[in-house]
Amino acid sequence: MAVTKTRDGGDSAGDERQRGRGRPQLRCDEETRALIVDAARHAFAATGFAGTGMDSVARAAGVSTKTLYRLFPNKQALFEGMVSQRIETFVSIVKLRACDGGDVEAALADALLVCGELILDGEVIALQRVIIGESDKFPDIAETFFNKAIMRTEGALADWLRVQVKRGTIALDDADAAAGMLLGMLALQPQRAVMFGHRPPPSHRELEQRARGCAALFLRGCRRQP
Repeated sequence: MAVTKTRDGGDSAGDERQRGRGRPQLRCDEETRALIVDAARHAFAATGFAGTGMDSVARAAGVSTKTLYRLFPNKQALFEGMVSQRIETFVSIVKLRACDGGDVEAALADALLVCGELILDGEVIALQRVIIGESDKFPDIAETFFNKAIMRTEGALADWLRVQVKRGTIALDDADAAAGMLLGMLALQPQRAVMFGHRPPPSHRELEQRARGCAALFLRGCRRQP
């Protein structure tokens, strides 16, 4: 019988046999999900939605297909889980940035840097190419990405801005619209350059410089004067 080696040194068939005899799992479901989602992100970005097989994701994650289907019953659920997991991490970080006090310009630059690291990540841009190319055939993946990635990113930044409005450091009539404008200023130009093959994704230092520039330009228009 063929077996697949797992990252913890066992084999998938052996793991399933042990679990069937009442032995405890070698990993908790949360850790296993993280391995699967990481493998899925690489696979979807490299081979597209249609070209990604559940069995190949299971092999890359070092788990059995039985375990994969238990946690993600189909490829659409796997895609949605992959998008949601990364966005949840991003939203948590942006919320932490909103809790920081002090220099609002530096805090906004930090929040925009987190946004830029997500939006302008090479795999995220490759994934968007995949979604655009396959959206006619698989409209659900476009809808999933729009609602769970694009809109949640804008919403997280809008919430950050609303916190600053409540603190009285900035004045805004529409935080949601302002968040969209900020993200466009931050990411649209470099994103298009990468998508059309004119340059690689920006480095961390380039993102820092762009985030600081966008924060300074934005706050000149909405900072409350003493």
